[in-house]
Amino acid sequence: MKKTLISLSVTATLLANTAMAQDADAVAFRDAFLAGTATWEDVQARAAEEGAVNLYYWGGSDPINIWMDRVVTPDLAELGVTLNPVRITGTKDAIDLVLAEMGSGRGLGEGSVDAIWLNGENFATLQRQDALFGSFAGMLPNSGNVEWNEEDPRSLLNLRDFGVETNQAEMPWSGEQYVCATNTNRLASEDVPHTFAELLTYLQENPGKFTYVKPPHYVGNTFVQAAVYAHNPDGTGAEPFQSSIEDMGAEELARLIAPGLEYLKELDPYLLGAQSGNALYAEDNAALDGMFLNGEVDIACKFGLYAVATGLNNGTYPEGAEAFVFPEGNMIKNKNYLAIPANAPNPAATLIMVDYMTSVQAQVTKLQFTGMPPGVDPWTLTDEEVQALTDASPGLIGVTQAELDANTAPDTNASLVDVIEATWLEYIERDSTDSIDVIVARAVENLAQ
Repeated sequence: MKKTLISLSVTATLLANTAMAQDADAVAFRDAFLAGTATWEDVQARAAEEGAVNLYYWGGSDPINIWMDRVVTPDLAELGVTLNPVRITGTKDAIDLVLAEMGSGRGLGEGSVDAIWLNGENFATLQRQDALFGSFAGMLPNSGNVEWNEEDPRSLLNLRDFGVETNQAEMPWSGEQYVCATNTNRLASEDVPHTFAELLTYLQENPGKFTYVKPPHYVGNTFVQAAVYAHNPDGTGAEPFQSSIEDMGAEELARLIAPGLEYLKELDPYLLGAQSGNALYAEDNAALDGMFLNGEVDIACKFGLYAVATGLNNGTYPEGAEAFVFPEGNMIKNKNYLAIPANAPNPAATLIMVDYMTSVQAQVTKLQFTGMPPGVDPWTLTDEEVQALTDASPGLIGVTQAELDANTAPDTNASLVDVIEATWLEYIERDSTDSIDVIVARAVENLAQ
């Protein structure tokens, strides 16, 4: 019995020590950097000692992987940093790893993940768990390529990520917008819908010629959110959906989303396959592209500012494809970011990597290799830098940048996304007879558990 008590005591002591385990030098470095007392030369010197940086990102894109290997890796090597690209199938895997390691007591300098490519709910999760390195983004040399001025409305996507304040704890890396394309060989320009009302009218006359990606895929969630914005009973579009569920409450959310969900239920019988019994939704972007290419649908909507040009170039879009404005005023635009966890093993090397990723040079080559729009803001750049990005772009077909800019809307607050998604799944997919307010209340309660 005494031996057992001794063992328990030792175990408790070890756990206590583990809970406080972190690299004291790394902590001192972080504190100095965030306080502005560490110079960039100090960062470079420490980065040279750390050597490597572990970047966790979704590895399902060959163009991104090729760019990482052929461009980013050698460029970072010249800066004294070895890139270790950790290609994961889901961003949540990296989030879970960070939180598990922090839960086991691994602090700054002791974890496995240096940086994560993320946005939305994944960033919100890290922020809620106090699992972020700190407000680093505005301290980097290339931070001048990003608009941080709160008085400039163009700074919104840098200051808020899915409605959640970033506090400069992540650096914008790429931008995207939800853009629809039509096959002009199948759909005359005068028949192209620009509003949800026009889409319903078109499908009533041409049933089965449209579908969207199925929630909970984020592209499907985005279509639902755009419909909700457009049918906001107060006429204030995306504005109220920037609030958290805690601030808004289930009853108010239900009131705001009910008209949009009712519209989607009315749309459902006219979607692809519905005439044969059940609507067919695309499982992901690739499935939607296939439907569009094969002529099963006349319209394809997804995130992809340059999707038409890229699709025509690689043969995944039909000849005659053009982008168009839809839905007017509610083409959701967002950014994705690089965030540093609070227990990053190589914080200085990570700062070097993130700063490099925010350089015009990296943004240009990323655009050339991947077609991913820049995360930096062109009005902060020189004319020569803007031209370099323009030359690297695959180009817009069917719409102008001015038209896209005139019809943007921000993403929904991260805390609302799961609730709206759960409501769609029950009200639309499962055809629940419960009222929307009951479904929303149940979703909020379930997600809170």
